[in-house]
Amino acid sequence: FFFFCEIVSSPPQNNAKVAVLGASGGIGQPLSLLLKNSPLVGELSLFDIAHTPGVAADLSHIETRAHVTGYMGPDQLDAALKGCNVVVIPAGVPRKPGMTRDDLFNTNATIVATLADAVARNCPEAMICIIANPVNSTIPITSEVMKKYGVYNPNRVFGVTTLDIVRANAFVAELKGLDPARVNVPVIGGHAGKTIIPLISQATPKVEFPADQLSALTARIQDAGTEVVKAKAGAGSATLSMAYAGARFTFSVLDAMNGKDGVVECAYVRSEETECKYFSTPLLLGKHGIEKNLGLGKLSAFEENLVADAIGELKGSIKKGEDFVANMK
Repeated sequence: FFFFCEIVSSPPQNNAKVAVLGASGGIGQPLSLLLKNSPLVGELSLFDIAHTPGVAADLSHIETRAHVTGYMGPDQLDAALKGCNVVVIPAGVPRKPGMTRDDLFNTNATIVATLADAVARNCPEAMICIIANPVNSTIPITSEVMKKYGVYNPNRVFGVTTLDIVRANAFVAELKGLDPARVNVPVIGGHAGKTIIPLISQATPKVEFPADQLSALTARIQDAGTEVVKAKAGAGSATLSMAYAGARFTFSVLDAMNGKDGVVECAYVRSEETECKYFSTPLLLGKHGIEKNLGLGKLSAFEENLVADAIGELKGSIKKGEDFVANMK
């Protein structure tokens, strides 16, 4: 009887319904492709304000089992979300040269609030993974909208900062001649400029850099998004690396929901680890989202200074997001 219970209680799901909101965009298309390619996804629901039927038709010809459906326009948003287990939101406008992530606030805040409202009404239990910038504000926005409906669960709302970790891994591997697939650098704080705090002292395998090189490496990780915005010269921001990072995070969430043990990812979430209401740290993921916040760990003096420097900006971005929802019509 015991044995039977065990089998019934945790089937290997591998049949998740995943929605991508903003599926036709620069991040949305490659992200949807990566999700379609995964055996973890049973149904892929694609939503955007334009082009989604074409993207869905195109992806539906791929020889993997995820069933793809496209939804277009506000009147199809609710249908896109019905029964979803995970919702990934890359929707919004990208940065142009000279813009900060915060410059996107007015446009993207409204978009995220509208989408969060639909999630709250149609699949309030879903894991919500927000890519739309500025993440430091769009997570508080999502949380406040969910609260309005009485369905807020802080263990299921994630700001996807994975690209910062992916970049840190790539840059450290490059400098040290390591295989990037074996490198893991935790990145904490937020997802903009100086709020991005790479913990090189906690990297595996252990690496060391002279002070000047460490400072330059940290700055490069913090400014890597701008590096891409400049290189694209007006044609957008990081889309392919962001799609990879968004897929990586989504697969980790799905693995954990399926009962896989020891799944750890950093993400920007409701937090008691610092004086900021939201903060990114390594998280142990489980069947119901965050199982345990693993905290900041032991920081070097250099990293402690980075955290102290980030707190003010983070608090401001959080308040800006909360105020936006409070003042919404």
